[in-house]
Order: sequence, then C-alpha cells, then structure tokens
Amino acid sequence: MTRPLRIAVLLSGEGTTFERLCEAIDAGAVPGEIVLVVASKPKAGGLARAARRGIPAVAIPRKAHPDVREFNDRIHEALAKHDAEFVACLGFLSPFELRERFEGRAINTHPALIPAFCGKGFYGHRVHEAVIEAGVKVSGATVHFCDDRYDTGPIILQQAVPVLDDDTPDALAARVQAVEREMVPEAIRLFAEGRLRIEGRRVRIVR
Repeated sequence: MTRPLRIAVLLSGEGTTFERLCEAIDAGAVPGEIVLVVASKPKAGGLARAARRGIPAVAIPRKAHPDVREFNDRIHEALAKHDAEFVACLGFLSPFELRERFEGRAINTHPALIPAFCGKGFYGHRVHEAVIEAGVKVSGATVHFCDDRYDTGPIILQQAVPVLDDDTPDALAARVQAVEREMVPEAIRLFAEGRLRIEGRRVRIVR
C-alpha cells in the first residue's frame, strides 16, 4: 500500500475548503494526511479548525514579515520541520515561493475561471464584484499548480457556475466556494495517485 501524501495547507481565512479536504481524507477519498496548517493571519479561523482536529498549526503573520523572502523562509522552515511533500494554498492571500522543492507539488485555488478575473489584486470578494460588474453569464472556480506569479500556473480542474441576474457578491461567492470545496480533494487525489502530468501550459489527467 502506498503511504499517504504528506500535505501542508496554507490559508488566510476561515478554512472551509481545508475542512472539506479533511473530511475527504477521513472518508478515504484522498490518500493523504494533513501534517501542517500555516496561516498568514494570527486570527485565521483555519487555525481553530486545525486545533480541533489535532493537526499541527502555526501562524506566520504576513504583516510581521514585510520582506517576502523572509516570510517564505519562515514558511519553508515549518514545511521542512513537518516533512511536508505537497502544499495546498487554500485561500492563502500571500505569495508562496516554490524554491524548486515544491515545483509541481503545490496547488492554488482561484474563485473564477482563469484566465478571466485573475492576477494581482483579484482575490476574495473583489473577484465576484468584478464578475457581476462585467455582466458575464458564468463564473466558477479553478484549481491550478502554483508558479512564480499570481494565478498563471497550469490548470488542473475548473468548474463553471451561473451568474444570476440578481446576484450579489455574497451569493455568487457561495456557489463558487461550493464547487471549489469539491474540486480541491479531487485534484489532490489525482496528484497522490500519480495521474497528473504537466505538459507545458497544460495538465493532462492520466486514466
């Protein structure tokens, strides 16, 4: 039997997608274990969720480390301490440097269909506000591999949701987050099973 994938989760907020990933692991749907949670905000709700599950968790406040490299030094020290081999950025609002060790071994989520409504400055409700203002009929969620820029890594999975005529950013966000929570465990399962192959800008799912 292949040993579980050692997963570290990076987050900045409530950690609802992290919680869904935990549930999928508990159910045996993802062959992995979460060995560490890192939060970029000391009051992130995801820290409490980790504590309730007995998962090691640490806050590395972005505001306390204005130098990006120093901030990532602290993150990578924590990842090394817990022998993490895969990183899932789940609502992580700060830059994560791969530093070669995590090339092709780190994923991010984005609350829109990349390459639309993405890049620096497009995060959280700002994305949904921009979607509604643009008058588009569909939005969605994306799970992609991380690279050294915002929202440009090879796309693993995407799922669309409708944008309704009377939508508010909160209502649209709820639908987008619902599909995001289901895609993250699936993407990690595919990775853990060795079924994702990066070919340039494309990710092929091996059957």
